[in-house]
Amino acid sequence: MRWATFVDQEESERIGLVVDGRLHALQPGVRLLDLLGDEGQRLAEAGERARATPNKVFELPAVRLRAPIPVPPSVRDFYAFEQHVRTARQRRGLEMEPDWYELPVFYFTNPAAIIGPSDDVGVPPGTTQLDYELEVAAVVGMAGSDLDPGDAERYIAGFCVMNDWSARDLQRREMRLSLGPAKGKDFATTLGPFLVTPDEIDPYRKAKAYDLAMTASVNGKEYSRASLADVYWSFGEMLAYASRGTRVVPGDVIGSGTCGTGCILELSLVHGEEEYPWLSPGDEVALEVEHLGRVVNHVVDGRRR
Repeated sequence: MRWATFVDQEESERIGLVVDGRLHALQPGVRLLDLLGDEGQRLAEAGERARATPNKVFELPAVRLRAPIPVPPSVRDFYAFEQHVRTARQRRGLEMEPDWYELPVFYFTNPAAIIGPSDDVGVPPGTTQLDYELEVAAVVGMAGSDLDPGDAERYIAGFCVMNDWSARDLQRREMRLSLGPAKGKDFATTLGPFLVTPDEIDPYRKAKAYDLAMTASVNGKEYSRASLADVYWSFGEMLAYASRGTRVVPGDVIGSGTCGTGCILELSLVHGEEEYPWLSPGDEVALEVEHLGRVVNHVVDGRRR
């Protein structure tokens, strides 16, 4: 199933099941978060209802898509692709940290800064090095604590494309102080366009994830290409680590971290800033993950937000 949260012509927020390129909407007032909390039974029942007897049917171009979970309870973003980590460290003269292979580390970002798949992104105050990050996010479907890595994937309700926007100069200054990132990250995170349930992509399982092509382009030029199957830590391992000594709850977002070649920081370290300049107002950034969909955001002057 592919679920969308959207705003209709009357500016009402609704959810719907994507069927043959159209949105079969449930009754107003129902949120995707309301359908989570179990092993997918409520979501499956709602999908059958929406397919058979929708409250209303919308053409996709006629609505504005929001993030599937517009304000998640929490957002944890991991650091799970070895190529990205290794490249960034090598260019700073650093070897891989051995603990990276022992701990699937993450940071918390701002749930209030989630934006939709076509929303504008304002340049945050004080940055001249705005960057995108090509990722996949899992959305938690039911609560749990101290999960087992081999069992944790059944707690996932679905997946979507994620852009972890970053202000690299702010991030660099903050992290010299051994805390963060904070303002280098908390201004925007794109999620969308749909919440795709695990059964939709199960045929593409490979290694610790799925063999799904991940691409990014800026102003129509391809910058990034990787596969989700390249990830070192599985989503089950990430989710289990997130739940250790605490609870994960329905709607929590688990980001994969940036795939190899999946940001300007990495590309400019290898090829130079002239070939891969930082983002600025007027730029269009499109991220696409095979079978999950495409998000396209435009960079605008932050004062226009």
